[in-house]
Amino acid sequence: MKKKVLLYKTLPAEAMARLAQHAEISQFTGLDDNNKAAFFDALATTDGIIGSSIMMGPDILDQAPQLKAVSTISVGTDQFDHDYLAKRGIPLMHTPGVLDETTADTLFTLIMCTARRAVELANMVREGRWTKNITSEHFGTDIHGKTLGIIGMGRIGYAIAKRAHLGFDMPIQYCNRSRKVEAEENLNAVYTDMATLLKTSDFVCVMTPLTQETQGLIGAKEFAMMKPSAIFINGSRGKVIDEAALVEALKEGSIRAAGLDVFEVEPLPASSPLCELDNAVLFPHIGSATQETRDSMAACAVDNLINALNGDISANCANGHLLKP
Repeated sequence: MKKKVLLYKTLPAEAMARLAQHAEISQFTGLDDNNKAAFFDALATTDGIIGSSIMMGPDILDQAPQLKAVSTISVGTDQFDHDYLAKRGIPLMHTPGVLDETTADTLFTLIMCTARRAVELANMVREGRWTKNITSEHFGTDIHGKTLGIIGMGRIGYAIAKRAHLGFDMPIQYCNRSRKVEAEENLNAVYTDMATLLKTSDFVCVMTPLTQETQGLIGAKEFAMMKPSAIFINGSRGKVIDEAALVEALKEGSIRAAGLDVFEVEPLPASSPLCELDNAVLFPHIGSATQETRDSMAACAVDNLINALNGDISANCANGHLLKP
């Protein structure tokens, strides 16, 4: 008999067909007041859930007494309570690996756009304000040869460092919970503490996951440590930084600029002070937003769920260390 699965995200046709081969699917395009009752009815008998972009806390998952596996179509797993799932013995599957290079492309695009003021100056052209040769008031800053500091040298951090070192001859320094020998041997990356990194980097890129330890990791104190010429990049999660402190740093000129793909509240409200700043480049959380990558993520998430429902969590289980053997 097929397992019952609740799907709360649209899947590409191929991934949908594969899931349908293995499961009886109740499909939703999200969760709101209009479908909440039907959503909870489906949860009552479901064996697995798959989707993304919805907070799946205990208040929701308590409605799924038969739940055996969760699969998120993302690398980040902060939409779930890991301890809660572990207490219930439910594996949380995610999609690391398939989006590393694409996300690194996006983050390096932020570095380039921010350094060269690309969005600001492109808008000047579009709005008819380019009426004479560009002078120093609109100059950007070089990227090549500058020092890149990476906070969180995971797979994506390494991919960014690879682009920076091999493509732009940038010295790399990083701080991380543990040393990354591969980065040190292949990219001459220097392991250091965060204070030193903040004080000496020309570009500071944050790539940590959102956890209790990293929430609010970068605030007013940390921005004050950075060079006035430094550029700050965040590709982790919005709540890793104090957004209000960043706004003040950008307004006061204590740092040069910032490039952000993530925010405390998403979508970012148009009323956000960040939207008023020319020295902030703002992307709508597009780190993995290419057709190829999103298709690969969906396929990975479907395979993860099928495997987990069959008792195999040997690959891509985010909370395996919390589950009892």
